[in-house]
Amino acid sequence: MDHHAGIDVSLATSAVCILDAAGRVVREAKVGSEPEELAAFLTGCGHRLIRIGLEAGPLSQWLHAGLVRAGLPAILVETRHVKAALSAMRVKTDRNDARGIAQLIRLGWFRPVL
Repeated sequence: MDHHAGIDVSLATSAVCILDAAGRVVREAKVGSEPEELAAFLTGCGHRLIRIGLEAGPLSQWLHAGLVRAGLPAILVETRHVKAALSAMRVKTDRNDARGIAQLIRLGWFRPVL
């Protein structure tokens, strides 16, 4: 089964959410904001990840490059699209942001940063 992941990047730790094809949460975690730690978590999760989304930003660009080097299908998502989509959520937390990014990636409702 195909899975999609969203990462809400923060300085020390990042929230990660993995969804199945139907949009159900199959795994959530806080992972160190280092490319190696994120890559190890995502490759070790046991799921076939089709896309991994990160909101564009200074730290996420570095993490994106590391995930791509590790052979993962990471995509930087335009900040305005993420902000608009997540603004409808009542409670803003890192966990909820990761879930929202994962849903955007799963549904294809994003514009990649080139």
